Amino acid sequence: MIIPIEPWLETSDQHRLLALRERGEWPQLYGEAAGWHPLAAPSQPVTGSLRQNLHHPIPMDFYHEPIMVDEILKAMAPVSGKQIFDGTLGGGGHTEAFLQGGAHVIGCDQDQEALDHASRRLDVFDDQFLPVKGNFAQITEHLSGLGVEKVDGILLDIGVSSHQLDDAERGFSFRANGPLDMRMNQEDGETAADVVNMRSAEDLADIFFHYGEERKSRAVAAAIVRRRQEKPFETTEELSSLVGSVIRRKDGKNPATRVFQALRIEVNQELKVLEAALAASVDALEKGGVLAVITFHSLEDRIVKRFLHERSRAFLDRPEWPEPKENPDYHFSLPHRKAIQPTAEEVARNPRARSAKLRVGVRV
Repeated sequence: MIIPIEPWLETSDQHRLLALRERGEWPQLYGEAAGWHPLAAPSQPVTGSLRQNLHHPIPMDFYHEPIMVDEILKAMAPVSGKQIFDGTLGGGGHTEAFLQGGAHVIGCDQDQEALDHASRRLDVFDDQFLPVKGNFAQITEHLSGLGVEKVDGILLDIGVSSHQLDDAERGFSFRANGPLDMRMNQEDGETAADVVNMRSAEDLADIFFHYGEERKSRAVAAAIVRRRQEKPFETTEELSSLVGSVIRRKDGKNPATRVFQALRIEVNQELKVLEAALAASVDALEKGGVLAVITFHSLEDRIVKRFLHERSRAFLDRPEWPEPKENPDYHFSLPHRKAIQPTAEEVARNPRARSAKLRVGVRV
């Protein structure tokens, strides 16, 4: 079904917010006491820290503190009239900050729980927010189905949300026992249990080595194959214990850390999905539109770094060429040559932000 976009873009934020204020709801939702006034300058970029303004009540069992909000807002400059595609809606924290700045947001997630939560959390924004279920790799299809040709910003926050990690039933973490699932979309695809119980030792070793950079990948794979002949793996605790019997670590990290990471990437095809989304962003962004990607480990970051590097050089040159040639894939300028990292204050407040890296490209 095609969703008419023009009426959505014509939503009057000022009228809606005034109605909230009359009902006595606005101060609690928008942090009026903190000094932020959304009616004062709706067409101006948001500046300063908005973290204290994300006051919409959030059920604690689904709380996920968004990473590097200030840095993302500076890059995106969400204002009235802009459309932003948040490909990893999750708990809705980044999207809420964009909406408070005045932008319209298409929030995409393949996790139905995340969509349900974010829709409730952001219901106050009415047609300014549009949730879409699906994988962000299909951004072109999502936008086309909504009648949108291009957007002014794309955010990809790669990885697992705090809620997914903390919910034992999702099977992402070895810290609590639960079914060995790990699917972002619980309605489709192989589970982690399917992978460890059905793949060959060689396939498992490759997964653990390439996606987890686990040096003892072959030993772990062999141990898994021996153990599953007695009883198939069903829970995270069973797999974590098995890996712990093979790997001994002295750095304090759980021995299963890299194996679980590798399985999650394989189950959700995360690296292939990221590559597809990056490629699609070229045609999905308006001129001057911003691509912002947050990664949490080196495999993802290398993909994003290489993608932006190869597409931010106006000319290519080789020793055997008489002169440089125009780069047919020149699509982005880079406001920052290096990745942006969270501040020490944010890491102290939210330890899960410590490995985050933000890379930004502006469509030329």
